[in-house]
Amino acid sequence: MLIRTKRDWELPESAATPESVYINRRALMAGAGAIAGGLVLGGAARAADAPARNPAYTLDRPVTPEAAATSYNNFYEFGTSKDVVTAAQKMPLRPWTLRIDGMVEKPLTLGVDDLLKAMPVEERLYRHRCVEAWAMAVPWMGFPLAKLVAFAKPLSSATYVELQTFGRDTYAAPGLRQPFYPWPYVEGLTMAEATNDLAFISTGLYGKPLQGQNGAPLRLTLPWKYGFKSVKSIVRISFTDKKPKTFWALLNADEYGFWANVNPAVPHPRWSQAHERLLGSNESVPTQIFNGYGAQVAGLYKGLEKEALFM
Repeated sequence: MLIRTKRDWELPESAATPESVYINRRALMAGAGAIAGGLVLGGAARAADAPARNPAYTLDRPVTPEAAATSYNNFYEFGTSKDVVTAAQKMPLRPWTLRIDGMVEKPLTLGVDDLLKAMPVEERLYRHRCVEAWAMAVPWMGFPLAKLVAFAKPLSSATYVELQTFGRDTYAAPGLRQPFYPWPYVEGLTMAEATNDLAFISTGLYGKPLQGQNGAPLRLTLPWKYGFKSVKSIVRISFTDKKPKTFWALLNADEYGFWANVNPAVPHPRWSQAHERLLGSNESVPTQIFNGYGAQVAGLYKGLEKEALFM
């Protein structure tokens, strides 16, 4: 008799949005998979063309209402408030190119739609935890970052991946006028983190193409880390053997370090991380180590626990 041990962050599928409701949403636009294939019918893509949900990634709480997840956003390139929707909607998402360079066999630049055609797009239910102690649980569409790493063909000597958001040379967003920020926004991962099964490049949300305020058209999603690691609107990915100098660490390394693994036992210098507020309900729930994904990622930090579990 095969006995399956449920992972600590799993609940039955009944905890997610009912399928009948979700399929109606997905019928409006098949999202990134439809963009890649150009599958449009009467202004909306067929639901059958939407990427399949990967059953390996489930939730321990209900899906956050779409209106909450798409209207309460941090995106400093568009301003320091959470209401950046209007400004972000003005950003042109096509044409959009991605530069892959650094320690790779051959640097290249390609359009986002060409990239999507080469990637296995799927849907995953993930928890998301902001360092500001709010959280959401949403259905992302996209592809594993490991697939993009393999596509890039990095040299064996590369030990880090550096990801960069657009700057003024791409789009003059209003927040980029603030001179005291170290633009452009840069984040980084070790190669081991980047190739972990959970690391994901998101191209859609709630069965639709990703919107500007959520990081369109390419956004990193790392469910075991605080949200500021999930760099948005990516224009460049570089492979290197040096630890990247990341945006928030340059501003204040004592508060926003390189690792940023979710840890309820380590408070932010100005607030506790022991609990989190759920968007949509404002319910307060206990924070879990690695945001509940410890079984999948704790091994990445063996021997580094003292360093990697402290911001």
